[in-house]
Amino acid sequence: MGSAKEKGSEGEEIAVRFLKANGYRILDRNYRTKYGEIDIVAQKKKCIVFVEVKTRLSNEFGSPAEAVDERKLFRIASVANQYIQKERLDDFSFRFEVVSVTKQNNSWHCEIIPVE
Repeated sequence: MGSAKEKGSEGEEIAVRFLKANGYRILDRNYRTKYGEIDIVAQKKKCIVFVEVKTRLSNEFGSPAEAVDERKLFRIASVANQYIQKERLDDFSFRFEVVSVTKQNNSWHCEIIPVE
């Protein structure tokens, strides 16, 4: 795996496959506004899920979930609010999740971490 961007793209592909295998329907990827970006917008049942993907080759610099701080969450929430309004999704509930993608023993491991 090369650059950080390539690692992130590969991690997002792995996360998409993982989410689909767990009953999520992918609505959008890399949704951008002037306020930021949401990696994946998905739907599970009647809930819209805004997903931040964090990919790590090791936990040397902390776990993937630890990289999502309050400032990042605030930006994601701002972008999510715009998405909800643009797509007219007021009738849906929504939540935020981090998908942690880590390499363990030469294979990828994914974990869904709900954001409170």
